Amino acid sequence: MAQYNFTVGDFVGNGERILEGIRRAHAEGCDLVAFPELALSGYPPEDLVFRSSFGRENRFHLERIAAACPPELVAVVGYVKGSGRDAYNAAAVIHDGRIWSQDKKLLPTYSVFDEDRYFSPAGEHYLFTVRGIQVGVTICEDIWFANGPARLLASRGAEVILNISASPYHTGKGFYRREMLADRARDNGVAVAYLNLVGGQDELVFDGQSLVFDAAGELMVQGRDFAEDFLTVDLEADNGARRRWGGTFGGEGAGETPVYRVVFSAAAPKSGTAPSVPPPTQNSKEDEQEDDVALDYRALVLGLADYVNKNGFERVIVGLSGGIDSALTATIAADALGPERVLGVSMPSPYSSRGSREDARKLAANLEIDCRILPINRVFGAYRRVLKRLFRGYREDVTEENLQARIRGNLLMALSNKYSRHLVISTSNKSEAAVGYTTLYGDMAGGFAVLKDVYKTRVYQLARHRNRLSPVIPDASLTKPPSAELRPGQTDQDSLPPYELLDAILRAYIEEDASVEEIVAGGHPSDVVARVVRLVDASEYKRRQAPVGLKITPKAFGRDRRIPITNRYRG
Repeated sequence: MAQYNFTVGDFVGNGERILEGIRRAHAEGCDLVAFPELALSGYPPEDLVFRSSFGRENRFHLERIAAACPPELVAVVGYVKGSGRDAYNAAAVIHDGRIWSQDKKLLPTYSVFDEDRYFSPAGEHYLFTVRGIQVGVTICEDIWFANGPARLLASRGAEVILNISASPYHTGKGFYRREMLADRARDNGVAVAYLNLVGGQDELVFDGQSLVFDAAGELMVQGRDFAEDFLTVDLEADNGARRRWGGTFGGEGAGETPVYRVVFSAAAPKSGTAPSVPPPTQNSKEDEQEDDVALDYRALVLGLADYVNKNGFERVIVGLSGGIDSALTATIAADALGPERVLGVSMPSPYSSRGSREDARKLAANLEIDCRILPINRVFGAYRRVLKRLFRGYREDVTEENLQARIRGNLLMALSNKYSRHLVISTSNKSEAAVGYTTLYGDMAGGFAVLKDVYKTRVYQLARHRNRLSPVIPDASLTKPPSAELRPGQTDQDSLPPYELLDAILRAYIEEDASVEEIVAGGHPSDVVARVVRLVDASEYKRRQAPVGLKITPKAFGRDRRIPITNRYRG
C-alpha cells in the first residue's frame, strides 16, 4: 500500500510517483500494489472534473501506467473515469496491460464533500481473484456503512476488502476510523486493507494512518501519520467470510447490484521477499485523546508546508505581536518550512508594551528566523491627521483600534507584493473569527490562515505541546493576559467571556448545532450564551472574506458550515 502525497492536476508528477510505487512493489515481490483514492488526478479535483480535457488526461496517463506495469503484478490506482456529467470516482485495477474500473458507489454530500455534484454512482461491482484470493475493491465512503458495498462483496465470496481512500483529518477521527474498520472486518469475516491519502490540499489535510485488519478484526499493520509510507503485508486465504455467510454466497447483503468475477492468471514466482512488519501498538481511546494535540500540531505543519510548496511560494511572512497566536503561527511555519523561509515582522504601535516587543524579539531569536521591525506610530499619526476633520465631534472608539490593525495588514501585504513569492500568513484563530473579534483587512489580511480552525484554548495547548519538544515560545506569551494592545490597558477579556467559557459555547453552537436553550441547559449562563450567539451570527460576513485556512475540527468555517449572511433566523 503506497501511502503517498499527490497534488491535484499534476498528472505527470502523480504518474511518476505511481510508477515509482509499482517498481518498488515489484522489486519486493508483491502480488498487488494499491494507491489512494483519485491518486492520479489528486483529491479533491472539484470542478476540474467538468472539463473534458481533464478526463482525457486521466485516461492518457492511466494507460501509460498500465503499459509500464509488470504483467505479474496487480495495481489498483484511483482516478477520474470520464468527464463532465458522465464522470466516476474510480479505482483502476490493472493487470497484464489491461484496465478494469471499479467505480465508487456511495458519494458523500456532507461536511466538505460534494461528490454527488461531480460523479455518478457505481452500478456494478467486481471480485478480483489474485493468486487464488478473492479481493473486493471499494473506495472511501463505501466502507463507512455497515450495509454498503463491503457487505455485498463479502456475501459474494470476497476474502479481502481493499479500500482506497482520501479521508481528511480532524481531531479524534483516527480512533473512530479504526473502530469502524475493525467492525467491518469482524462483522463480514474478511481482511480489510484501508489505504489513506497523506498531504495537504487547500484547507484539507490527509493524515495517512493506513490500516490492515485480519478477518477477526485484529490490527495487523498501521501506516505513519502525516508522512508518506510504503506498507507491505502478507495476507493468507481465510474462510472467515464463508463461516460468516454460512457457506452460501449471494444471500444477505447481496441486494440487486450485480457482482462480476475477474480471475487473473497465476502470478509468476515472487522476485523478492516482502519484509516482515512488526505488529503495531493499538491506542486506547484515552491514549488517542492524549495524542490529539500532537496530531493536530502535525496536521497544521503538514498542511502549511504543502500549501506553500505546492503553490510555489518561496517564503512566508508572519506579523509578530508578542502574543500567543503570532508566536504559534511563526513556530508552525518554521517547523513546516525551515527558519530560513520565514520572515517575521514586528510592528509596534503607541500601545505596544515593552514586554510584547521583547517577546517578539525572543521568539524570532529562538526560532532563528529573520525579523524586521516596522514601528507604525508615525503612520498611525498620519492616518489620524488625514481623518481629523471628518472625525470631528466623534469620540475615539474601535475605529482608531482597527486603523492600527489595518496599517499592519497593509505593511505585510506591501512586503508580499515587493518580495518575490512571499505569502502572508494570517494569525487569527477560530474563537476570534467566530465572534468577529478580528479586523477586516487588518489581522485578517493574508493568503493563508494556519489557525483558522483552532480555538483559542487549543492554541495554548498546541503552544505548550511544542514547547515540550523544545522551548521556543517565550513563557510570557503563554502566561500574560491575551491582548490586541490597541488601546491602553486593553485585554481580550474586556470584550469577550473567558476563553474556556467562550470556546465551550462556540463548540456547542458551531459543531453541534445546539440552540441557545440547549446550550443554557448544558450549564452555561444564559446572558453570555445569548451574546456569544448574537456575535457569531453577526460576523458571518467577515468570515466569508477570510483567507483559506486549515481544517482540523469536525466543522470548520467555510464549506463545512454554510450559513446565509442575510438571515433573520435566531435560535
